[in-house]
Order: sequence, then structure tokens, then C-alpha cells
Amino acid sequence: MRNNVLVIAEQRGGVLKKVSFEMLGTGHELASALGGNVEAALLGSKLDGLADSLAQYGATRVFVGDDDSLASYSSEGYANTLAALIDRIEPGIVLVGATAMGRDLAPRLAAQLGVGLASDCIALELDGGRLLATRPIFAGKALAKVRLNVDPQMATVRANVLPAREPDAGKTALIEPVPIAAVDVRAKVVDIVGAGEGEIDVAEADIIVSGGRGVAGPEGFAPVRSLAQTLRAAVGASRAAVDAGWIEHAHQVGQTGKTVTPNLYVACGISGAIQHLAGMKTSKAIVAVNKDPEAPIFKVADYGIVGDLFEVVPLLEKEFKVLLAE
Repeated sequence: MRNNVLVIAEQRGGVLKKVSFEMLGTGHELASALGGNVEAALLGSKLDGLADSLAQYGATRVFVGDDDSLASYSSEGYANTLAALIDRIEPGIVLVGATAMGRDLAPRLAAQLGVGLASDCIALELDGGRLLATRPIFAGKALAKVRLNVDPQMATVRANVLPAREPDAGKTALIEPVPIAAVDVRAKVVDIVGAGEGEIDVAEADIIVSGGRGVAGPEGFAPVRSLAQTLRAAVGASRAAVDAGWIEHAHQVGQTGKTVTPNLYVACGISGAIQHLAGMKTSKAIVAVNKDPEAPIFKVADYGIVGDLFEVVPLLEKEFKVLLAE
């Protein structure tokens, strides 16, 4: 049905990505306006219980491809299976998360279907019954509105920019098995090297402690990491710190990194360039530590501390430890 919206849900290690729930929320609004339903497709191995989670966030039907051959992501295996599903059910709109996997999968899937793709979108709406997607261009210095005119209309959605619905714990999924496409996979995953033990993805974290140019070097992240460990938080970074080679790009928050919406964001030695603010200003509470009282970060911070992060952050950690011990 061309008035239905299909969300390509993503999971890793049996845990659904937050962007899947966020796409279901917006997908529900789009489908309701079109007079259809929002559905989800989920591929992987040992997916017991995940379909019901998608139903609780709005999916009326979940297409599940549960097979050992899909345990690790492969471009060809996933794209061929999903292309066959989309050809069969004919959704009007297909949404994919703008994650590492989604950025690889969506263009291949769009090419197989012979349709266009709006990538890295931060807003979706309908205009005359067609999808109108908003996406940043020129490193976030401008926004483009892209109208999709060929069905299915496809878009990848940036994480943490769209609201998820409140889950309904009483809902269960109508599950439909997905036939696995027979394909000679030419490239496959042979090993996955994870982050260090206890590392939390900033895109999934409720608390983030970030360091910027003010940490002055890779060793300057020591107090940032220590505070993050105390708070069971993710470690984030500004582009300046990443470009300097002090920390991996996976930690970068901002327009050219990851967009985050944690309950608490602690910015240590981050001046607050507009590209960084674009990625974290929707945090529920922002604490900024900076030596410069004129730093732009203080304009968006709920709490600001003017001082040397190497003196302030250890004091903050000490106080948090006392509070957490109570």
C-alpha cells in the first residue's frame, strides 16, 4: 500500500537502536496523514522479543528476517532481502537510520529500487501528499528541503532529532516472516572489534561528558573519562579535539559528528562553536566548564563554571561520588 510507511529498524547485539523508535514516531504521523499505517522491517539473528518492542512504539506490523546468515550486517544480503520485501508490500515511504549501517545500506537499496534518496535528514513532513525532507548542507551552514517524487520515497534520518512516541507496553506485534534472499555475498564481516569495555555510544547515552580544545592533548581527556566513569556516562568530544587526533571520531558530537539529546551534557573546555552546539543544544541539562567567561557555550548552558577544567572537573567528580554514595 503506497500510503504505508516502512521503517527499517536496526539492532546490534539484540538491542534496538534509539533511532528506530524515533523513526516509528514520525512514521506514525506521516502514515496517519496519508491514511495508512507505520510498519517495521527487522533483520538479524536471534531476534526474540524485539518485534514486540517495535510494536510498543507504534509499528502495526513487523516483518522479521531472523536467520544465521543475517547475524552480521552485509550490504548485499540485507539490501537484496529488503528490496524484495519492499517490491512485495509497496510502501509509500521507507525510512532508514543515518547510522554507520544505514549510510551504507540506504544508497544501495535505493539504487536497487531505482529511486532517489534524501540523506541525513533532520525533519520530515508532507507537502501535497509527498515527502518533504529537510537536510543540512555545506557542513550545516544551510538547510535544504528535498521533495521526493518517485515511490517508494526514501530517506535516512539522523539519530536524536525526531521525537519517539511514549511506548504502550500492552501492544504486541503482528509478525510476518521475511524470506531471505539467496545471494552470493562477496563481502562479509569476519570479525568485529568493539570499543573498550564499558564504552557507551554517545548517540545512545543518557549522560555525556565531553572534552574540547581546552583539554590540550590526549592526556587531557583523563579527568573527562574519569568523571564519565563515575557518572556511567559516554565520553564525547568536539571536532577540534578529534581533528587534533586526541580522541577517535566515534566520540565526536556536532554537525559533522553525532547529534545527541542526553539528560545531562557536561562540556569541558569546549568553546561552543555553532557546529558543536547544533549537535547537543537539545540536551535536557547542559553544564559548561571553561576558562573564558565569554565562551559561546555559556549562552546555551543551564549551569556554567568559569575555571580551569583540570581543577573544576576533579572537584565535580568528588561531589558526584558523595551524592551517588548517599
